[in-house]
Amino acid sequence: MRLLFMGTPEFAVPSLRALVEAGYPPVAVATGPDRPRGRGQKMTPTPVKKAAQEAGIDRLLQPESVKDPTFAEAVADVAPDVIAVVAFKILPPEVFTVAKQGAFNLHGSLLPKYRGAAPINRAVMDGASETGVTTFFLKEKVDTGDIILKKRMSIGPNETAGEVHDRMKHLGAEAVVETVQQIDAGTVTTTPQQDAEATPAPKIHTEECEVPWGRPAADVHNHIRGLSPYPGAWTVHDGTRLKIYRARPAAGRGAAGTVLEAGDRLVVACGDEAVEVVTIQQPGRSRLEAPDFLNGYDLHVGDRLGA
Repeated sequence: MRLLFMGTPEFAVPSLRALVEAGYPPVAVATGPDRPRGRGQKMTPTPVKKAAQEAGIDRLLQPESVKDPTFAEAVADVAPDVIAVVAFKILPPEVFTVAKQGAFNLHGSLLPKYRGAAPINRAVMDGASETGVTTFFLKEKVDTGDIILKKRMSIGPNETAGEVHDRMKHLGAEAVVETVQQIDAGTVTTTPQQDAEATPAPKIHTEECEVPWGRPAADVHNHIRGLSPYPGAWTVHDGTRLKIYRARPAAGRGAAGTVLEAGDRLVVACGDEAVEVVTIQQPGRSRLEAPDFLNGYDLHVGDRLGA
């Protein structure tokens, strides 16, 4: 089987490595371009490129745009039987239809739930107790293709999106390998998605990350952990934007956004009860546990957070 793997971030690395270990090393890998990163702005390869090079895969495609006709030509030149896509860009049909036995994608939800760019964040923000991964054959309309297989996983009541992501990438690797094995063996059976059951998981914009103190404490807790560590929930105190990465429900009542405790712990009132802020950051500083933050930041009982 001539397999072309497409992926860019760390989420895709376990899938690439698992394919190699399972005896399906890709003949080529498509990933994002090298970019300047870090304080020195040194040109740095993507995590998938690094993993491909470590695996001895030297045929690399790094398009600036997947819509560039030269990328479609490069993919056709690879002549793939199968294209496996894990956390890459939205492909035009002229790219993915080249695969003789099909092109499939790994998605971080139990489709058709949470179609879109932020399925892990949205599931945690919604307080979902379960999520999973789905592989499906690509169609022109994003995240709508026929399902090949699903794998389920729980979401802990205090897990952040980042923690779910880090577990999910390994579950996803299992799904990718099983999908390639089924395609290779000719045993794939697919199930059409039920569009009526679909829920959206669109990209998250900065303004949406503001902590909604007026909502119930459970919703505030889920909002904060669903945006942690990226893009990060934020609130404003006296003109300073603070990022909150971890919180937990707490007892206490007051006007929404009011600081109820600011000593050994930081407790803030919500629409019904309260949350204890556990990890917080001010601009230009490191993330700190709340007691350490309060030692160096002027915040008092009765102060208000938010607009």
